[in-house]
Amino acid sequence: MPKTFAVIGAGNMGGALIGGMLKAGVAAASGIRATTKSEEHAAALRTKFGIQETAGGNREAAEAAGVVILAVKPSTVPAVVEEIRDVLREDQILLSLAASLPIGVVERLAGKRLAVCRAMPNIPVVVEEGATAVACNQAAKPEDRAVVEGIFRAVGVVCFVEEEAMDAVTALSGSGPAYIYMVIEALIAGGLKMGLSREIATKLAEQTVLGAAKLVRETGLHPAVLRDQVITPGGVTISAIHELERHGLRAMLISAVETATGSARQRTRAIMDKLKTEG
Repeated sequence: MPKTFAVIGAGNMGGALIGGMLKAGVAAASGIRATTKSEEHAAALRTKFGIQETAGGNREAAEAAGVVILAVKPSTVPAVVEEIRDVLREDQILLSLAASLPIGVVERLAGKRLAVCRAMPNIPVVVEEGATAVACNQAAKPEDRAVVEGIFRAVGVVCFVEEEAMDAVTALSGSGPAYIYMVIEALIAGGLKMGLSREIATKLAEQTVLGAAKLVRETGLHPAVLRDQVITPGGVTISAIHELERHGLRAMLISAVETATGSARQRTRAIMDKLKTEG
C-alpha cells in the first residue's frame, strides 16, 4: 500500500523533498499533506506542487499520514511533537530532519513505540543532488528503512549510519557544501588573476568541480588514483599540487571536518541541556 506523507514545516528543505518525491514517483500529490507558518507560503506550494498545503494544521496532517516528516528547526521539534503526539500511531514513521536532536529525545517526546529516524540532508537536495545520512531506532523495520531511503534517493544519495556518527556526518556532508563553495570561489579568483573573464572562470570552475565529483562516483576509483591520471612528470599539474601540499590543503580540510564535528557535538549538548532545563 502506498505511503502517505505529512511534511511539517515545508520550508526550503521540506519543499525540496516534496518536489523530489513527486518527480521520482515516491508519492502522488494526493498522498502528500504539508504545513507552513504562513498562508502565503502554503498557497505558493499548493500552486507549485498541487498538494494539500495549509498554514498550521499539523495535527490533521500527521493524523492522515503514514510517514510524518519533521522539517522544522531542532528548537521547534518539542513543541511540534507535543502538538501531534496524541494522533501519532505505532504503525507510522516519524522522520526528523533536525540532525542535532538525538533519536531518544524524539522518542520520549512522542511517547509511543514507533519507527523514528534522524536524517542529515544537505542543501544540494534542492537540485536533487543531495547527500543524506540517516540513523533509525530499533523500532524501525527493514520496510520502514526502505521507505525512508526512497524519500532521500529522490533527491540524491543516501546512506544509513549509527547515530553516534551523525555529528561527523553533519561536519562532512552537512557543512561540506560551504567548503566546496570556497574552493570554487578560489578557483574563480585564480582565473581572474590570470586574466580570464569572470564568466569564463566561473563556468570552468563550476564544471571542473562537478565533473571531478562525477568521475569519482562513476568510476569508483580512489580520488588519489584519478589525481595521478591528471599528473604528467614535470608538468603543470604536479607544480600546482606541490604548492597545494606546501600550504597544507588536505590537512586544512581534515581539520575543518574535525573542528566542525566537535562543534556539532557541542551544539547537540547545548540543545539537550536546554531541553532538560525546560523540562
